[in-house]
Amino acid sequence: MEFTAYQIAAMAEGTVDGNGDVKINTFAKIEEGCPGAISFLANPKYTPYIYSTRSSAVLVSKDFVPEAPVSATLIRVDDPYATVARLLTMVQQMMNPRRTGKENPCFIDPTATVDEDTYVGAFAYIGKGAKVASAAQIYPQAYIGDGVEIGEGTVIYSGVKIYHGCKIGRNCIIHSGAVIGADGFGFAPVDGGYEKIPQIGNVVVEDDVEIGANTTIDRAMMGSTRICKGVKLDNLIQVAHNCVVGESTVMAAQAGIAGSTKVGAHCMVGGQVGLAGHIHVGDKVEIAAQSGLHRDAPDAARLFGTPAMNFTDYEAHAKELRRLSRLFDRVDKIEAELKSDKKNN
Repeated sequence: MEFTAYQIAAMAEGTVDGNGDVKINTFAKIEEGCPGAISFLANPKYTPYIYSTRSSAVLVSKDFVPEAPVSATLIRVDDPYATVARLLTMVQQMMNPRRTGKENPCFIDPTATVDEDTYVGAFAYIGKGAKVASAAQIYPQAYIGDGVEIGEGTVIYSGVKIYHGCKIGRNCIIHSGAVIGADGFGFAPVDGGYEKIPQIGNVVVEDDVEIGANTTIDRAMMGSTRICKGVKLDNLIQVAHNCVVGESTVMAAQAGIAGSTKVGAHCMVGGQVGLAGHIHVGDKVEIAAQSGLHRDAPDAARLFGTPAMNFTDYEAHAKELRRLSRLFDRVDKIEAELKSDKKNN
């Protein structure tokens, strides 16, 4: 596929500085540009590369002012990062159109309802009473358990396991290896051992959710573990039983949420963050990578460290920590002087 800079600018509602007829046939990072490629500049730290990039065109913000000559054609848009995301989506859809039909061998229980234009790949399993809506994509070796509901346009990649009774909304994407609806970690201490507490709830994934590879979301003990509309979960995340992840919240890899914790809407959770159980995190909370949160957090909090604290306190503690070595030196010096005085007396 090949487009001119003018055509890309028209699709992105942008304007062109330079040769609008230059041909674009691939994407490249700005520091790894090559002729025929389009790159983007969104992070200021990459600005120096725009003067040396070999890419034929670069998406920049409308207010970008170059400080030296730029050989690439500039396509000015409101948001370069969002624009390149839309362009990549368009290319992906053209290169990988939605599939249709049922491949053999696959198993669809006679009591299941699977729409005619749904794709079901080879060796996929769809259990009793399951419902799969139109334009869904069930890739090979996926497991859709009894009574599971899959919404319109949702993509279930190969190797996904969705346990019985779980509900997946419209236009979701669930990547390979994800497990939805395994038992929550519920055990009661009995006579020096542990007795399993039945987990009879389910998982509800609302519309427009994306779940990364090898992420696990446990079913509720009773009721539902809920992933709300627009949530984006990275790879290797654990969401425990009876948790709620609020609308349009994003979580990076290796984060973990213990049971019955509620995370608000529009939160940003960094990689390897740990959230204790039975706490409430407000809306628009930001939690830095590797933080550990053990108590409730108010709306719009910015939390760092373990135990997690607000940014102002974290910054103050970090400054004091850097002073510790000098403090120890001073204490050692004072002790030495005291010992010397004692000997002299």
